[in-house]
Amino acid sequence: MGRLGPTEIILILVVIILLFGAKKLPDMARSLGKSARILKSEAKAMKSDDQQSAPADPPHTGTAAPDQPAAPRTIQAAPGDVTSARPVTEPTDTTKR
Repeated sequence: MGRLGPTEIILILVVIILLFGAKKLPDMARSLGKSARILKSEAKAMKSDDQQSAPADPPHTGTAAPDQPAAPRTIQAAPGDVTSARPVTEPTDTTKR
């Protein structure tokens, strides 16, 4: 297979526009960018969680009251994307046996 020339690239772009439509392409690109930002922030949060949990010392349980629930964690969105920041709810077993 050889290299793609300008004719082949134009033909590929025309086929993509015909398949998805000119109105859908900006929305698809915007969604792809937003997904990439979220994925990047999630990966960064996972790395920081791993680095924080790396010390071998057990956490001190005497600092927090046992009857007081822990504060919910919040996943931070990418800079400039304040609409996708959301609190993380930890799964709980609410089934009655």
